[in-house]
Amino acid sequence: MKTLTSILALSILISCQPNHNNTKPEVVPQYTLPSTHKHNKWSRTIAPVLSVPSGAIVEAFTEEATDAQLNVNSTIEDMANVSFDPIHPLTGPIYVEEAQPGDVLAVTMHKIDVGNWGWSAIFPGFGFLADAFTEPKLKTFEIDSTDKIIHFSDKIKIPARPFAGVMGVAPDTDSLLSTIPPRANGGNMDDPNMVEGTTVYFPVFVEGALFSIGDAHAVQGLGEVSGTAVESPMRFVFELKLLKGQKPYLTEPQYETDDYYAVTAFGTTIDAATKKAVQFMIEYLVSEHGLTEEDAYILCSLAGDLKIAEVVDVPNMLVIMHISKEVLGMK
Repeated sequence: MKTLTSILALSILISCQPNHNNTKPEVVPQYTLPSTHKHNKWSRTIAPVLSVPSGAIVEAFTEEATDAQLNVNSTIEDMANVSFDPIHPLTGPIYVEEAQPGDVLAVTMHKIDVGNWGWSAIFPGFGFLADAFTEPKLKTFEIDSTDKIIHFSDKIKIPARPFAGVMGVAPDTDSLLSTIPPRANGGNMDDPNMVEGTTVYFPVFVEGALFSIGDAHAVQGLGEVSGTAVESPMRFVFELKLLKGQKPYLTEPQYETDDYYAVTAFGTTIDAATKKAVQFMIEYLVSEHGLTEEDAYILCSLAGDLKIAEVVDVPNMLVIMHISKEVLGMK
């Protein structure tokens, strides 16, 4: 196991410059992982490239989804040469000291810096309407680091809202699993709500948790219906905090922001994933807020918002449910 040198030998470093704009102070990373420390499968057999204690702040650089097979100058002709073998290069894995099966790993996204370019495409045979869109299409975008706007056309502009399409911990298997579908360990969740300020909770399945991140998206709509977002290289700064004896109900990733708590649920159909999401939210409300199952079920109907995160990562789809922290008396 290879341990990288700490950038700054302090536990949690926060900029101490005066904060005149009431913005959150900068969180300074203690460890750095370049995008060359990568893999693109899920397995407990993939050796970690970094070992950190709970509470560590890590800076990780990620390559875009094709692992540099496409660039801002690529054309539709280049798509024919894209190999899917290196798809989803993930930076990691990161070994979290003292993590054991049954624990929970809390990953807080402190800073996400989008790259200066990105691409989106239609690949024949892939996407929610694959039968209707059978011809390839490629769009590339230059992304200004100041305005962070995706100029889709002369008139259409989309503000960048970067997040990691894939992140998760290692599953308890020796098999090398594809990164394409979401699973209980996280993986290709493609949830555009997991932006800066979000804390994602992962159930730990193996010693050290073995966290990885990648498939960065500059922006994506809920569903990711064409099969791609604006795929872009990126820089992530996140905190890895180990939770012991907490969230015993958590069997698939959940997350929270300042404004809401959310559950995720994968399934081979929208119906199957939706039923799981509702049940997961009921379990959260019972465990964390002292409701009966019946009251929790009713509250889900009154204040729970179901959303489809993605529908293209076969064989699984991802459904999420949000509930306001103001409703829950947490704000």
